[in-house]
Amino acid sequence: MKKQDILHKHPPSMENVLLILHDFQNCNPRNYLSEKDMAIIARYLNVTYSSIYGIASYYSLFSLKPRGKHIIRICCSPVCEMVGSRDVLKELHRSLKIDFGETTAEGLFTLESTECLGQCDKAPGMLIDEAFYGNLTAHKIKTILQKYRTRRKRMRSKKE
Repeated sequence: MKKQDILHKHPPSMENVLLILHDFQNCNPRNYLSEKDMAIIARYLNVTYSSIYGIASYYSLFSLKPRGKHIIRICCSPVCEMVGSRDVLKELHRSLKIDFGETTAEGLFTLESTECLGQCDKAPGMLIDEAFYGNLTAHKIKTILQKYRTRRKRMRSKKE
């Protein structure tokens, strides 16, 4: 979706600022809000750039720096920790070779932590983009990551 289409989709009201920010971030291939994006949104809503920046920098679901194609959010709540999220996190670090806030060298994954995903009955859990994965183990992590890597390879070969 183009940025102008996003703006036309939402009336120019501060009530829509979070929806607009999400849509702008989601249409960016690097999953972040650029300074230019925030300036466009500020002009559209007739507010200051600093107002938009303040909102975007406050919420953890927004990023002001480029991220990977897929955002992995691992739950670090006490419930998830009690049932094995540390082992899952070790496997993510081992497989991805990155820490929280970092992006893999090929730009496929960014790893982030979150306090709760609201799925405690399926702990430990994580989100990859909008998809929830629960009852995780180190072995499940390997399988899940491989699925995303394979999908990327298939998409590349279709383009060639």
